[in-house]
Amino acid sequence: MDGAADLRVDTYLDHLKVERGLSRHTLEAYAKDLSRWLGFLEEERSNLDDADGTTVAAFLVKLAGEGLSARSQARYLSALRGLYKHLVRERYLREDPTALVDRPRLGRRLPSVLSRDEVVRLLAAPPGDGPREVRDRAMLHTMYAAGLRVSELVNLELNALNLETGFVVPHGKGDKRRVVPIGDFAKEALLAYLLEVRPGWAKPGSRPVFLTHHGRAMTRQGFWKNVKRYAAAAGIVKNVSPHKLRHSFATHLLIGGADLRAVQTMLGHADIATTQVYTHVTGERLHEIHERHHPRG
Repeated sequence: MDGAADLRVDTYLDHLKVERGLSRHTLEAYAKDLSRWLGFLEEERSNLDDADGTTVAAFLVKLAGEGLSARSQARYLSALRGLYKHLVRERYLREDPTALVDRPRLGRRLPSVLSRDEVVRLLAAPPGDGPREVRDRAMLHTMYAAGLRVSELVNLELNALNLETGFVVPHGKGDKRRVVPIGDFAKEALLAYLLEVRPGWAKPGSRPVFLTHHGRAMTRQGFWKNVKRYAAAAGIVKNVSPHKLRHSFATHLLIGGADLRAVQTMLGHADIATTQVYTHVTGERLHEIHERHHPRG
């Protein structure tokens, strides 16, 4: 572990003891939390000097993934803020990496998500190779592979697909488009649908990717009902919705170690605070991250 980092933390704890007169119990709690932070930095091959907002947010995600409550996460963040304000004040650092990180909201439970095993079972739930099952399998794979909103999925048009390079370009909120990579499983499911099913259903000039057997665009309500039906068939007892599949996409990437900024970009969040992301990620990096961390990549 970085000896200089340990020394700076010890100096900060001495400051709390002398200048603020904190009790031994409180100081021990601060020391324990900051030691956990230093251990995390060591795992990430980072240090006090180059940690940024993304690093802090990743630390909070790790704590949440270990089951720590929002209140406990907020306590850790408070300890980090105190340390970094001290380091900036003493001119060890120029910027405080915790400044833009939102405090975990107390009293709100994280949305439940599907486990990886449940996702695999759901994706495999459409039985056989009938045209509707082939379509539904492609829709489920595409939604999970790209983390799409249900509205983005049903409004996806043919010109938004680039299966040669493995990208889709959904039309998101605020009339914004984004480029999202998908893995081989989704590409194979999409190709099967596009080659075997859609040509028999599509009317001349039809643009939506996903159609009903009448040639009309699949609706949000229709897909929602299908998700419920397939979840029941897969033996999943949770209340499964399309949004839960999108949230599972993000959670599984984060648990796998994906960069928070990449996940924010792939989700199409307009508000950067939604995923607490602060660094720029190129399209090439997005594809690399997706292939490395997505369980169906």
